[in-house]
This record gives sequence, C-alpha cells and structure tokens, in this order.
Amino acid sequence: MAGLAAHAAIRRTRLDSGARIVTEAMPMLRSVAIGFWVGTGSRDEPEELAGASHFLEHLLFKGTDSRTAAEIADAVESVGGDMNAFTTQELTAFYVRVPDECLDLAIEILSDIVWEPALRLEDVDAERQVILEEIRMRDDAPEDLVHDVFADAMFPGHPIGREVIGSPDTIDAMGPDEISAFHQRHYHPSNVVVAVAGNLGHDHVVERVEQGIGGANGSRPPRDMYAGEPAPRRLAVLERPTEQAHIVVGMRSLARADEDRYALTVLNQTLGGGMSSRLFQEVRERRGLAYSVYSFRAAFEETGAFAVSAGTSPERLPELLSVIDAELERVVADGGISAREMDAAKGHLRGSLALSLESSASRMHRLGRSELTMGEIPSLDEVVAEVDAVQADDVARVVDRVLATDERTLAVVGPVEEQELLARA
Repeated sequence: MAGLAAHAAIRRTRLDSGARIVTEAMPMLRSVAIGFWVGTGSRDEPEELAGASHFLEHLLFKGTDSRTAAEIADAVESVGGDMNAFTTQELTAFYVRVPDECLDLAIEILSDIVWEPALRLEDVDAERQVILEEIRMRDDAPEDLVHDVFADAMFPGHPIGREVIGSPDTIDAMGPDEISAFHQRHYHPSNVVVAVAGNLGHDHVVERVEQGIGGANGSRPPRDMYAGEPAPRRLAVLERPTEQAHIVVGMRSLARADEDRYALTVLNQTLGGGMSSRLFQEVRERRGLAYSVYSFRAAFEETGAFAVSAGTSPERLPELLSVIDAELERVVADGGISAREMDAAKGHLRGSLALSLESSASRMHRLGRSELTMGEIPSLDEVVAEVDAVQADDVARVVDRVLATDERTLAVVGPVEEQELLARA
C-alpha cells in the first residue's frame, strides 16, 4: 500500500486492492462518521437496468449472509448511531455515524453490506414495492418532479438525464440475478473511497478497512464519456392538476472540474443563492410571485447545468417567467455583477463553508465526495483562497460562457397546457 501526503489532519492511503481511504482526525469530538463512496451511479446503467444503482442502495441495508436488516439497524441504533445512503447520477454513498468507541462496529457493518450483500429474492421483492412507493411519492411532489422533467429535457436520450430512481417498468423487471450481476460489475475496491472523520486513528482505520475487503478485487467497467449530443429540448411540460405551476428554466453549464467553477459559484450566490439574492428580492420580496425561488448548479464529469427553480399560481406564470428572463438578461447586459455583490457573495461563501464543516458527518461527506470525484481534497483555506481569487473578469467570462445564450430549456409541471408556452419557447 502507498501513503499519499495530505495537509494537517487529513491522511490518505491507497490499498493494494485499489481502495482509497481518506481520514480527518477531529480529536475534540466524541463521534465518528464513515462512508463508503462508490463511483457508480445512474449514468452507468444500461437502459433496461435504469434505477439499478438506487435499487442496490436500498438492498444493501436489507442484510448479508451474517446479518439481517433488523440486526443491522439494531446494531447501529442501539449505540445511538444513525445510517443512511443516497444515489446520484455518478456515485452511490453509504454512511454511518456512531460514538467514537463504536468505529470498528461501523466499519465492520459497512464492509459487510458493501462487499457481501445477500440480495435475497424476498428482500428484492419487498424493496421493489418500497421503491415503487418512492416513485409515487416523487410523482406527488411537483416541486421535485419538475427537476426530473428538466433533466430529461436538458440531457435527452442520455442516462445523465434519466431519473436516478428508475421507472416503474424497469424496477418491476429487475430481479436478484440482474441486480447481483450489476453489483459484481461495479462494486470493486478500486471503485470505492472510504472516508472517515472524527476521533480516530488513521492507521487503525486502514487496518480495519483492509480486513473488511477480504478477497474483493477487480475494477468496474469504464464509463462511456458524454459528448453533449443530442441538444437540449427547449420545452417540456407535464400537465398536472396542482395548485401551482412549478418551473425550472436553465441551460447547459460547466463540468465539475472546470476552472471557472468558483466564479460560477459566486455568480450563483448573487443571482439566486439566498434571501439577499437578486431573484429572491425581485420575485418574492418585491412582486410576491413565489414562496420559493432559487438558482442552482448541477455539475457532472463532462458537462453541467445552471438553472432557476420556482413555483407560482398558473395565472401568474407568464409574469414569473418574464421576471426570471429579465434578471438573467440583466446579468448578461451588465457583463457580470457589481463589486458590492461580489464582496457579499464571497463573504457568504466563506462563512457558510466554515459553518457547514462543524460536524464529523459533514467533514466525512466532503472527504468522500472530493476524493472520489476530483481525486484531491483541498483544505478549507485553499477553497476560501479560490473563492477570494475570483475577479470581475472571471464572472464576466462565466456569464459569457453560460448565460449569454438564447438556448434555454423550460420545464413545467402543473395545470398548464404546452400549447400556451410554445410561442415563448
């Protein structure tokens, strides 16, 4: 195994199996958070297995040959701990937070479920029904559903644009054999980062994780790279008898590691990142058009999206869209943001970053995501320096690269007919 140098309390080790272990010692705490971060998500699924990564996320907590689902839950919760998991387009994460004296237990349980899940027929059938209910729950939440409609229109015909959760048809069709084969293809040590933060010893963690891997080896299939085609659809409308029309309007944006990502983060904060943002002040405070309005950046390995989300009454939808368009176009016309807005955005980002890292769980999430997706873990000071280094010219360049386009995509979920919006699109 090879040790990898890092700063201060963060240490990194790559095992001979290819697994990467990243820890951050926080001796002032009495907790420890550990996550297994797998570099496979919904974009890595063939169409007939859409939702397999998320299905596996559920099933891994259903038990192994040595533990039932109830025994796993009892072992964690009986010491005051908690566990959870999530799936995105490009990764799946499983994590546990426990008192520091229970670190070995947490490593043992996560190692067991990640490397040796039972995937029993009865568990697959039971969890299939849970996921189908989760899909129905999503369909009953238009403020969530509209984001899936937007993603499908932004990246049509590509797995990045598919629902992470899958569809009723693909979930119904998947059995233990298909799910087990997907696990065997993708769940290899070289595709996993183990991130741990809290009151810990790095060498002890490495020893325990290596023991848990056992004979697991291999590497996952290479990911098909995304070339950006086909082009986004301009309009996607899902008619629903809801009280509000929920919208997402946006455009293709920067990839995850793009050098302009910090400038885009500053721009996002100014445009729709909080209560003092332009969109919040204009849409909600001045006009009362929406309860919730915000902008966001979604970033993937080769591409991304930048968008605005809001909800309003159907009769006020044209006004809402006009106001959002006007705010976007004002940024383009001005070539960026004011010096005062720049300072305010940087101050918010510096403070929120510091506040977000005050627990072992948040530190672990930063370690795991950064190591898996970027291959590095910048210190807080390094991130702050990158934010502080953003200048007006950088924001102007991002505005030109991202916002200065008329190729915007509009997704709507609500009691709105598509014909009403075609002229606008």
